[in-house]
Amino acid sequence: MRIGYFLSSEEHPPEELVRQARLAADAGFEALWISDHYHPWNHEQGQSPFVWSVIGAVSQVCDLPITTAVTCPTVRIHPAVIAQAAATSARMCRGGFRLGVGSGEALNEHVTGSRWPTADVRLEMLEEAVGVIRRLLSGERVSHHGRHYTVEDARIFTLPDDPVEIPVSGFGPEAIALAARIGDGFVTTQPDQDALAAYREQGGTGPAMAGAKACWGPDRDQAQALAHRLWANAGVPGELAQVLPSPAHFEQASQLVTPEMVGETMPCGPDVEEHVTKLAAYAEAGFDELYVAQIGPDQDDFFRVYEAEVLPALRRSAT
Repeated sequence: MRIGYFLSSEEHPPEELVRQARLAADAGFEALWISDHYHPWNHEQGQSPFVWSVIGAVSQVCDLPITTAVTCPTVRIHPAVIAQAAATSARMCRGGFRLGVGSGEALNEHVTGSRWPTADVRLEMLEEAVGVIRRLLSGERVSHHGRHYTVEDARIFTLPDDPVEIPVSGFGPEAIALAARIGDGFVTTQPDQDALAAYREQGGTGPAMAGAKACWGPDRDQAQALAHRLWANAGVPGELAQVLPSPAHFEQASQLVTPEMVGETMPCGPDVEEHVTKLAAYAEAGFDELYVAQIGPDQDDFFRVYEAEVLPALRRSAT
């Protein structure tokens, strides 16, 4: 299992994300994910830089491959513009670039005033958008008049040498089926063996990749409390993550999530074995790639401990 670092655009300003990318490379992480948000999930997280600017800067400080996790190419930004951004990023990223996509959240996509569609329409839009993006990334001159998008006589002139892969996020049966049909890989955030099996059974190919949170720190109770303060939203159930429109709404919904619930789902504190055991669940479920995000400001100690202890043990357990 390839182990990468998950750059959290919701928590950190752009210059810090660039610094973390360099630290991740030095610590032995093999790749990078980066989240693509307009808003953070809550006000405690407090950041949300423009991902495409950050990718350009990261590409100049390390050679790790970068994947967006994930971009919504359907509402806030037209897929023709996303295609150009992906092409330029792939040209700049010396280690490679993948455009991870998904059907998005109202949290980020409502900002232009467009109606937030129902789930079935969002998946339909995503399929059409990916088709447009693939045509443009091939260098084709594109005119497209579809149900959701119009492209008039567009062509991308600055292209990468290699094709840009497009892995697709899948939560729920319909989204998993779409990911299997149109994606170059499968993206999720849980060690869900059943979801991965459904993806493979429906013809999905390419790597299965997942993102996970950790909160390394010298005191477990304090680390768990920090993880709860910043990321209780990760425990919000069902489709709320897709339909709630503001950080304030996520803060309200997160009142249902206790610190103990957060501590059960992610490793917190200084116990190396806890970090290895909880993260190894992704390898056991069959995932090919895992991207770990450290919660909070203590990034330097996290990278130090993961380089010396957690990554070697996790790689041994995943073989």
